[in-house]
Amino acid sequence: MAGSVYKYRTATYNSSVENTDRDDIQAVLNGDTAAFERLVLRYQRQITRLMWRFSRDSFVCQRLVQDTFVEAFISLKTYKAKAPFLHWLKKIGTRTGYRYWKERDKQKQFLSLEDFDFAQKDKDRDIAPEKAANILHTLLDRLPITDKLVLTLMYFEDCSVKEIAQRMGWTAAAVKMRALRARKKIKKIAEKENLLEKLEWIR
Repeated sequence: MAGSVYKYRTATYNSSVENTDRDDIQAVLNGDTAAFERLVLRYQRQITRLMWRFSRDSFVCQRLVQDTFVEAFISLKTYKAKAPFLHWLKKIGTRTGYRYWKERDKQKQFLSLEDFDFAQKDKDRDIAPEKAANILHTLLDRLPITDKLVLTLMYFEDCSVKEIAQRMGWTAAAVKMRALRARKKIKKIAEKENLLEKLEWIR
């Protein structure tokens, strides 16, 4: 029905936008590169937000955004329109970020919590939101990348178990198992660093 609205957890997806996407996608497949530029402009903000989960370095983040859209352009003919185009883009983005983590993990370049000038002895003072986010990303870096990915998508991207499974090609049971395992690991790390009281979401 024209003008109907569909709910997808973190965003409202309007059928008029879906129709516009379909028109632009068909135009791209017919050779109109300007139509793909419209798709990029329409979804650049959402994909940038997603890729920020994988790297808080602005240069790296923008490279991952670019890689996501390049892969989307190359693979556009495989899009079957069974779900909103943004969902398909996020699936590509998630796998792009996951590959980046795997490559970086080989180099074992992780930050120390000491780099954040965090006064652990001051138990009454709240951590500034930006610093808390950096600490969370540092804690997540201590986890195996599959565990880190599950927690990132579940708690920061508000993805359901089903959505995570679809993005990564895993079973729902595997996602649940990895999430349980990852929560136990990060809780243990936070306890060791005396951060558990500050980071309530991992309790």
